[in-house]
Amino acid sequence: MSTRSSVSAVPHPSGLRLPSWVDRIVSAGIVSDNPEIRRRQKFVNAAAYVGIANAAQHGVYNAFYDFTGLWPTNVYNLSIIACFLLVPVLHRFGENIAAAWLITAICVGHLGIIWLVGTESNLQIYFTLGGVIVFFFGFRNWRWWLSFLALAAVALLAALLLLPHHGIVATADHAFRQSLSTQAYMNALAINTVLIAYALWALREAERALQAEHDRAETLLDTLLPNAIARRLKADPQARIADRLDCVAVLFVDLVGFTPASRSTAPEEVVAYLDRLVCRFDELAEKHGVDKIKTIGDAYMAIGIARPDDPSPAVAVGRLALDMLKEIGDHPPLGGSNLTLRAGIHCGPAIAGVIGDKRFTYDVWGDAVNIAARMESHGLPGEIQVSETFASTTGHALAFEPRGSIDVKGAGEMPAYLLRGAK
Repeated sequence: MSTRSSVSAVPHPSGLRLPSWVDRIVSAGIVSDNPEIRRRQKFVNAAAYVGIANAAQHGVYNAFYDFTGLWPTNVYNLSIIACFLLVPVLHRFGENIAAAWLITAICVGHLGIIWLVGTESNLQIYFTLGGVIVFFFGFRNWRWWLSFLALAAVALLAALLLLPHHGIVATADHAFRQSLSTQAYMNALAINTVLIAYALWALREAERALQAEHDRAETLLDTLLPNAIARRLKADPQARIADRLDCVAVLFVDLVGFTPASRSTAPEEVVAYLDRLVCRFDELAEKHGVDKIKTIGDAYMAIGIARPDDPSPAVAVGRLALDMLKEIGDHPPLGGSNLTLRAGIHCGPAIAGVIGDKRFTYDVWGDAVNIAARMESHGLPGEIQVSETFASTTGHALAFEPRGSIDVKGAGEMPAYLLRGAK
């Protein structure tokens, strides 16, 4: 997988995954693009669906137990199901409207059913599930969840202190109330388990999304910056990256004939050509351990940081230039034109660092950069022109041919050499 693909790839983590149809159901009616609001509203929908299942279970049991005698409870169960079905529709009217409706319907409706069947049924236990209200509104909306949590607490106290023990329906049927009590305890346990499990699953999904974004950012940082610089920036994001380099080999490469060839070629073909070539240059730079700095139009810049006792990074820059020259020779033509390269290399002291904020970049400045650029611009098509300093530094490993002196702006006459190959 290419670096670009790894930056944009969406990870597929292993582990328990909810079926897609479940996600579609819990996402019903949600119109917000805000991930945090969507997570809360999905939880509200999940709670409404669990409430529908709970009411349906009670309704079916009551209908089979005594359909005629318990008709008020059947009306209640159908009514509360209708209220719960409205929840997904209400999301479009505000981020907290559906949650407020759901809690109000539960509190008011539940007081009604307890008044009908009495506190002996222990249906008031459902009020103790009110802690999930925090998930409905999110912790930052504390005024909302605190108000509705207080409403649930008041409803619980009202049920315990004010409502009749036996109710007004089937008052003499203690077996029925005992059965309701058992159902309430078991259903409360099931509801609590389902909602907590869903909350933990949603939390894990959010953590996975954050990790995926972090991984993309890490990959992008590694793509934009040399590895050593990326590691330093990751270790201390606030650090100022500024280095004085005593000896850096700077390579500039320019495509000869690119501008006239691109004038008569479709933009898509031009971009595709550059993309293939630059990607190949990037692979070669990585192979030789050379740091790519940037591309400017059809120009490519790379560096190798050498030391007086270790010129191998400078040698690697020379070998990279040779491979790039071979690569362009094997590359297909652009718009019928076979392009070639003109390259320049110099080594010397420079300053390097990371600049910018939103679109930061790692760059190098100094005479070494300027002279390398002049070596390229004063060079010959199909040749790699280098300074005397570079030739003397890498002469043990690379072969050169003297070209003579060239006039370098800001530096005067300088001996130049053409890189012929490796020894």
